[in-house]
Amino acid sequence: MLSDIEIARKAKLKKITEIAKDINIKEDYVHQCGNYIAKISHHYLRELKDKKDGKLILVTAINPTPAGEGKTTTSIGLSMAINKLGKKSIVTLREPSLGPVMGVKGGAAGGGYSQVLPMEDINLHFTGDIHAVTTAHNLVSAVIDAHIKYGNDLDIDETRVFWKRAMDMNDRALRQIVIALGGHANGNPREDGFIITAASEIMAVLCLAEDIPDLKRRLQNIVVARTRKGKPVTIGDLKIEGALAAVLKNAIDPNLVQTIENTPAFIHGGPFANIAHGTNSLIATKMALKLTDYVVTESGFGADLGAEKFLDFVSPTAGFKPDVIVLVATVRALKYNGGTKDFEQENMEALRNGIENLRVHIENLRKFGIPVVVALNRFSTDTDKELEFVIKFVENLGVKIALNEAFAKGSEGALDLAKKVLEESEKESELKPIYNWHDPLEVKIMKLAKEIYRASHVDYEMAARNKIKFFKKYGYDHLPVIVAKTQYSISDDPKKLGAPSNYNFTIRDFELSAGAGFIVALAGEIMRMPGLPKVSNAVNLDVDADGNITGLF
Repeated sequence: MLSDIEIARKAKLKKITEIAKDINIKEDYVHQCGNYIAKISHHYLRELKDKKDGKLILVTAINPTPAGEGKTTTSIGLSMAINKLGKKSIVTLREPSLGPVMGVKGGAAGGGYSQVLPMEDINLHFTGDIHAVTTAHNLVSAVIDAHIKYGNDLDIDETRVFWKRAMDMNDRALRQIVIALGGHANGNPREDGFIITAASEIMAVLCLAEDIPDLKRRLQNIVVARTRKGKPVTIGDLKIEGALAAVLKNAIDPNLVQTIENTPAFIHGGPFANIAHGTNSLIATKMALKLTDYVVTESGFGADLGAEKFLDFVSPTAGFKPDVIVLVATVRALKYNGGTKDFEQENMEALRNGIENLRVHIENLRKFGIPVVVALNRFSTDTDKELEFVIKFVENLGVKIALNEAFAKGSEGALDLAKKVLEESEKESELKPIYNWHDPLEVKIMKLAKEIYRASHVDYEMAARNKIKFFKKYGYDHLPVIVAKTQYSISDDPKKLGAPSNYNFTIRDFELSAGAGFIVALAGEIMRMPGLPKVSNAVNLDVDADGNITGLF
């Protein structure tokens, strides 16, 4: 089979102005970034406010594994298939981070005959949004250190500066560092570190903001440090929210591209779902809902991370109510959850054990009151016996399931999935979040731990207990909770595969994202700066004399 890049280069793309015209975006709001990429002014959303919203389809998955689940490929293929059925659909996705692109996962633009294009540009620098977030984030860091050096009028406690530096790369050596060495002219030495840009609160704020005034309000509320008396210090106290918004002025506009079959795609924003809320910008999804009949959007990682956050936090924030949820699974991933790393051979015992992971995710999603459809992504090594087992298992739970072959066949391979999704989207449903935002903080976490993570108890380490006191003292405890945990397990332990239950879920610390409007509960050993593997995807990348890139996947 041809590589993703070879398939992409054979595609017949339309000019991006044609794609914009096809979905009735006025020319005045289209800013071209070459022939096949455009930024769409966020101001256009105001003109669309009286238009009826289309239906919203949320794509999520079982816990990710080294086998790969193909969630983005499914999202793209489903949107293309809906168009092929004579409906109108737009897919909305997050922007890839260079960390995973150069690390283990590789690119994040779909694959095979279910891609968004131009794939090379999307996976690398795209329109510069992530670089803008990086610059804005590091401006805050520079201003904090300058403020401390020149008198420290805000009385910032240098041992309690929460705001680290950021870069869009996996670099474990920068997790914990010492800055300002070299004498008085360089400031006072202190401990610091880097996070990956996708973990920046500024990335979360950008994806949640309605417009520039809302962006500035959210930036203003970001807590970056505490004073020596323990009071929170905000970006508003530093008086730089205007400068940050100026840096992000173009980044707030959604990016328009197209799929391999010319289906419109908004790709905008990139918060990770294991350390933030994990979905593309609200502006992009809201705009898409006004421009088409069906919007396919995805949440990051497994349903216990991205989907839970989309349903408990993003939807109430934006006023969304998904009409149907698509849960992506593969035979390979289920066998991995059942204890084998040999994906090529039929193994019914591993499949029977691992399918419990799928069962738990189905049960969890149904608690939210939204119809669920399972997309079983087919691989060439799957046997008929294995596929039939999964199909019967899901049907016995009263849930629709469809084989998905969008990777190999494009929209043709996702037609059955699209038909079932459209049928389920017509059902009456009501979103029922797992917790109420006004619940006490410990109650919110306990509800998530029991209902989603299947734990019996929650343990709080001392650092976490101290933060709870801080939140309650300054009125932050009413905020919703974003749990940062491993993506590889329903639990807080990546080694607990399948369907762990009746264990202790541990919260080791909290981080406050007051600008984004949530509290981050750090569970297990999750880190905000990943590291590269021994052999990274970077060794596969190359570019020839004509500028053609190879090695992205």
